[in-house]
Amino acid sequence: QVHLVESGGGLVQAGGSLRLSCVASASGFTLSYYDIGWFRREPGKEREGVSCISRSDSDTWYADSVKGRFTISGDYVKNTVVLQMDSLKPEDTAVYYCATGILACNGGYFEPSRYTDWGQGTQVTVSS
Repeated sequence: QVHLVESGGGLVQAGGSLRLSCVASASGFTLSYYDIGWFRREPGKEREGVSCISRSDSDTWYADSVKGRFTISGDYVKNTVVLQMDSLKPEDTAVYYCATGILACNGGYFEPSRYTDWGQGTQVTVSS
């Protein structure tokens, strides 16, 4: 099992920025094929994919709602993936989760069914 810890959520005004981090760790096996993605869930709504990054070639995917505003990047020496969120809108308010799975973002193709391990989530609140 891969252990994930998110950080960086908080309260920000519309138009502001937040930086979410996800640190992955595992015991007894390599994370070489584990891609990381970010999801979010608003109260009363289904969870939705936000972005993902392929560990092998750094290909990325973004949901249409965040394209041009969010940027995902990986530092695999530290086993950390960062989601930089700029130009935030009130509709970005949600609990954000990072998740990982084998080849779950291969070639920048988002495959939500491949995510098998999840973090606890971090709250992002954007005020208008």
